[in-house]
Amino acid sequence: MAKVVGFGDLLLRLSPPGYQRFLQATNFEINYSGAEANMLVFLAINGIPTEFVTRLPDNLISDCAMAQLRRFGVGLSHVAFGGDRIAAYYLEKGASQRPSRIVYDRKHTGIATASPEDFDWNSIFEGASHFVFTGITPPLGPNLPGICEEACREAKRRGITIVCDLNYRSLLWSLEDASRTMRQLMPYVDVLICGREDAAKLFGIETPASADGEDTPDPAAYAAAAEELTRQYAFQSVAFTLRETISASDTIWSGLLYTGGKAYVARGYRIHLVDRVGGGDSFTAGLIYGMLKCYDPQHTLDFATAASCLKQTIEQDFNLSFADEIELVVSGEATGRIRR
Repeated sequence: MAKVVGFGDLLLRLSPPGYQRFLQATNFEINYSGAEANMLVFLAINGIPTEFVTRLPDNLISDCAMAQLRRFGVGLSHVAFGGDRIAAYYLEKGASQRPSRIVYDRKHTGIATASPEDFDWNSIFEGASHFVFTGITPPLGPNLPGICEEACREAKRRGITIVCDLNYRSLLWSLEDASRTMRQLMPYVDVLICGREDAAKLFGIETPASADGEDTPDPAAYAAAAEELTRQYAFQSVAFTLRETISASDTIWSGLLYTGGKAYVARGYRIHLVDRVGGGDSFTAGLIYGMLKCYDPQHTLDFATAASCLKQTIEQDFNLSFADEIELVVSGEATGRIRR
């Protein structure tokens, strides 16, 4: 089976235990994360060959981070080494009316100081069928927009399907820089994944909520936005995550896939959140899995939505759900009863 290549950063995640605030914490729980790494872990544990491409400092903390990915079967043959430190982020998990908070510590890291010479795309893309990156990667260093474009150009030349999750992060770059850079990369992209705010902020394409409620997604508006994005950039497919936020502890989660001139909508899941970080990454990974398995568009979307639903019930950033578990949710078995 052809492999999926992901290009992005690998981070140390530091979180107070449970739902403690930063001010309460006397210790932090350690995990490793990164949007593309999160996607590849899910694909790898479900039997898809993967390759994670990044740049890390040559030290013991990087060794620990890579060991965590190897544990789940992610390929690491093309990691470049250099820079002074690994990136980190601090997460304070919210609950009920108190939102989660994130503090980034990502300057002067291995990937932030990367240069084009660090990555041999000819070797990296050998045997690859899909290439995935996110809008988190370009703002991490001065050379990253150019490196991302070079990777996309080389992938496109080889007929590799390019998947991009916009993932706009206002803490990493300005809206003006993000819009300019991502618009420049879009002509290379085959499959685009985004949320309502991403489409509005980066492309000026609004997806208003329905008349039923302030935060209730309107599938027809999302379908129209996906159609317009496809018209502008000739995407093969456009997918939206649809989230209706009830509180920091509860959400209604669904998705929409526009492909072949038709919009498909998944059922909504009411989730009592355990850890929502990585939910969007799981949706993207689920779409890639469905494409690789040649599922029809509705099944692909249903699988991706159920996968991301399950992720948000799992602590930390990786979606450690298996395909058979996800298919049970797709089929309607979502009661949460003990399976004996």
